[in-house]
Amino acid sequence: MTDHPPAILAPATFQRRLLDWFELHGRHDLPWQQDRTPYRVWVSEIMLQQTQVATVIPYFERFMARFPDVQALAAASRDEVLHLWTGLGYYARGRNLHKAACTVVAEHGGDFPVDSLAAMAALPGIGPSTAGAIIAQSTGRRAVILDGNVKRVLTRLHAVEGWPGRPAVERRLWALAEHYTPDRRLVDFTQAMMDLGATLCSRGRPDCAACPFSDACLAHARGEQRRFPESKPRKTLPTRQAAMLVLQDDQGRVLLEQRPSSGLWGGLWSLPQFEDEAGLQGWLDQHAPRAELDAAWSSFTHVFSHFRLEITPRPARVTRLDAVGEGRRWFDPEAPDSIGLAAPVKGLLESLRPFTLSAPESPRFDPQEK
Repeated sequence: MTDHPPAILAPATFQRRLLDWFELHGRHDLPWQQDRTPYRVWVSEIMLQQTQVATVIPYFERFMARFPDVQALAAASRDEVLHLWTGLGYYARGRNLHKAACTVVAEHGGDFPVDSLAAMAALPGIGPSTAGAIIAQSTGRRAVILDGNVKRVLTRLHAVEGWPGRPAVERRLWALAEHYTPDRRLVDFTQAMMDLGATLCSRGRPDCAACPFSDACLAHARGEQRRFPESKPRKTLPTRQAAMLVLQDDQGRVLLEQRPSSGLWGGLWSLPQFEDEAGLQGWLDQHAPRAELDAAWSSFTHVFSHFRLEITPRPARVTRLDAVGEGRRWFDPEAPDSIGLAAPVKGLLESLRPFTLSAPESPRFDPQEK
């Protein structure tokens, strides 16, 4: 396969068809489409990475209510930011959002560097496509985007072989995106490309009959819409084991510890986690020798992109603990603090209301949430 076979439509034809479709069928009333500042567009673009619009809308609205501008976000603690992010998953996005806000305030005087694609792409958590989307959506200037929706549209239209994560395939898709991107109406064009991929040209059930490119689409002509884009080569997900200590005092508070800033649930608060029972028991012997360990609750599986984590909650009670140690705190499920919690931990803590050490009948967590 050569890197750059010719595009199948002239740019003007592609743009006219897409924008005509967008006028009638595109999304025009999303919250971040109102008052399109670089800040609001940026927050929405980060939240929308690997997350559907319907899920993002309430998070975005709560986020804007608490952090109306980049200065407010930069001034907040990371705990508060991650608290509002809890449930969206892929928590590195939330950490990078806070880092980028601090960078914009400290190095750019509180103004996003939308005059420079390179400067935007250099901010934490922002790559070339996200930078292009922010610039195009907030300023109307020409910038090329290539998010997952756009990749899917272009891959099917041209029947581009290979997984889009491969460098050669990605170069081909960037060349196509560059070819079709206009010099005007960038706000509408970039939104239309994302809308087309998210609605008609969806991954599972593309609606080819309603697509403005059905007569030109090579994948449709072959009846191979679902073969494109090719999936990433799959690997069998390994399973890891973890014991989570649910240590409660006589007031019903639960001991939490903060995860390291990078890695699994980085920066979030979680239950003390151990690879096995011996590690958990050793920690209790050292830090809470008077604790009474109860029978384990039922295990459940939490799925990450690169492994499965089988979690076994181990409840224990302690009357008094003189010191919890650095990076740990007591958490009251009846009066929860505004801190970022790992999703399965949040579900377990919610299931403890009112205070009890009995195994929860229906813990409120989603074992498939990443």
